[in-house]
Amino acid sequence: MKQVLLLVSCLVGCLVNSAQAQQIIPLYDGAVPNARATSKKEINENGMYRDVVTPTLEYIKPEKPNGTAVIVIAGGGYGVVVYYGEGLSTAKALAEKGISAFVLKYRLPNDDIMVDKKIGALQDAQKAIKIVRENADKFGIDKNKIGIMGFSAGGHLASTAATHFEKSYIENPNNTSLRPDFQILVYPVITMKDGLTHGGSRDNLIGKNPTAADIETFSNELQIKANTPPAYLTHAADDKLVDVDNSISYFENLRKNKVEVEMHIYPKGDHGFIFRHKGWMEPLFDWLKRNNWL
Repeated sequence: MKQVLLLVSCLVGCLVNSAQAQQIIPLYDGAVPNARATSKKEINENGMYRDVVTPTLEYIKPEKPNGTAVIVIAGGGYGVVVYYGEGLSTAKALAEKGISAFVLKYRLPNDDIMVDKKIGALQDAQKAIKIVRENADKFGIDKNKIGIMGFSAGGHLASTAATHFEKSYIENPNNTSLRPDFQILVYPVITMKDGLTHGGSRDNLIGKNPTAADIETFSNELQIKANTPPAYLTHAADDKLVDVDNSISYFENLRKNKVEVEMHIYPKGDHGFIFRHKGWMEPLFDWLKRNNWL
């Protein structure tokens, strides 16, 4: 994992460091929910965040917004957020196509930072959806065209938001819909089950000795219903860090529940293949276009 993260940072650091942030939006005006008083300080190491205590959205506004928005969630094994590499670089590519992109800097599971580390990241993802949907007019987007996109462990968080939206983990007095209109998952961690999960992500999220209930709750292939949002999945068959069967099992359960899903599996590329396959987004753009999101 460490080698992958370093590769990510080196490949995109120069590109992103020259970019100017459009707007940084704090997720919470007042107290952060589920937060514990801590002396930990947020760290940014070459575009990778650790010990996040102040979650934010970074808004990348396209020159000609087409009405669609995507909340981008970078990965990092629930131990870091690969913010520049998978987050900002992807958001800029989306914005070039007219999509309003919002990069989520989310809290990472940590008993020193939050009361219940299992739900902190999900709270931030739900709050991000709420903010974007409630301010759709301000951002010039269609409130019914808000998607979520996640990479690796960020894919787990995105798929959690896409399968757990019926329960609000945040204050939501207006009953704003927390359901993403579509989900895009890139080499995602999906399951918490032994033998298939990514061990580091599971340990960080639900602990080294999780209960059977927590394993089931956060195995998102088991949480799919007929109203789960349409999905686009992509993975490499030779991924040695997050087994491609994570995506395949999610695909199969989406299909069985009659949820529209498209999947692209590359024979080679390993984990983090987006930094080696320059054209990996072309099939995604085609899918977005066919579904009137582009």
